[in-house]
Amino acid sequence: MLYWLTNFSDGGDFFNLFRYITFRTGGAFFTALIFGFLFGRPLINLLRRKQGKGQPIREDGPEGHFVKAGTPTMGGVLILGALVFSTLLWARLDNPYVWVVLFVTMGFGAIGFADDYAKVSKNNTAGVSGRVRLGLGFLIAALASGLAAWMHPAELTNQLALPVFKDMLINLSFLFIPFAMIVIVGAANAVNLTDGLDGLAIMPVMIAAGTLGIIAYFVGRSDYTEYLGLHYVPGTGELIVFVAGLIGGGLGFLWYNAPPAAVFMGDTGSLALGGALGAIAVSTKHEIVLAIVGGLFVVEALSVIIQVAYFKRTGKRVFLMAPIHHHFEKRGWAEPQIVIRFWIISLILGLIGLATLKIR
Repeated sequence: MLYWLTNFSDGGDFFNLFRYITFRTGGAFFTALIFGFLFGRPLINLLRRKQGKGQPIREDGPEGHFVKAGTPTMGGVLILGALVFSTLLWARLDNPYVWVVLFVTMGFGAIGFADDYAKVSKNNTAGVSGRVRLGLGFLIAALASGLAAWMHPAELTNQLALPVFKDMLINLSFLFIPFAMIVIVGAANAVNLTDGLDGLAIMPVMIAAGTLGIIAYFVGRSDYTEYLGLHYVPGTGELIVFVAGLIGGGLGFLWYNAPPAAVFMGDTGSLALGGALGAIAVSTKHEIVLAIVGGLFVVEALSVIIQVAYFKRTGKRVFLMAPIHHHFEKRGWAEPQIVIRFWIISLILGLIGLATLKIR
């Protein structure tokens, strides 16, 4: 919205700063961060009053989690509030990619909110049925994927770009939209599965988002794409403003979510943030890179799939408990130890993802 102030600029005054994505990116970050600090404690107090017993704790979960009973959930509202407010304030609102990513984020956030509300109101861990969640998620992803495919340049429409092998494009034809839907829904649910320990999910989300934000900025500039050998997707550079709001809001949330957590993000936050990562990857034609920078989420999701499939087939378990972070809990790792080590892994994967921009 503030970009419109450039209409009052003669090219050499303060208003001209709003033309620059870098300036607006910084503004979005600090706006979201301040939003988180200002509204974090009042929101937590409100959630605690409204929810009473807080998020229900799984009876079959790790024994150490029972001490977390009474901790309020739906803290993702804080992240989404900071993210949406800062994006609407600082991003160019005539950019369609911004609206597509916002649509996915808020759509999955609404699904997560309904799920969290059902759990809290009924005081059990059931929530909204898995079929309904997946059905609504695929519907949102289908709309977003179709819009993204329509907005992509003609030479990239329905094409799958590969990292490292940058001159190669795979024409997915009519399969592109189903593929993109799986990317978005898969990312949303993978982050949701990762959100099982205090502070575990939010930092890897910020790392992955930061990596994708840098990629979006490069991909949206013809000079950088020519130098790096990337595929040019006009308009995607504006997504770095959205990412800055996500990181600022995420840090504001982490202030209260650091062990021991005063609030959980819940499905409200995890589904929304995962969906956002998937939408950015689809918009920038970096779906494969998302699997690299979000490798931690991939491993968490795979651990559940492997555990369920192997147990149904043999009646035995591969892991002591899935998702895999619970496996390490069962092996005696302290919760902060697991969280920080997973953060380090996420940072390494993020750097590898950035390295693919230069390798060819």
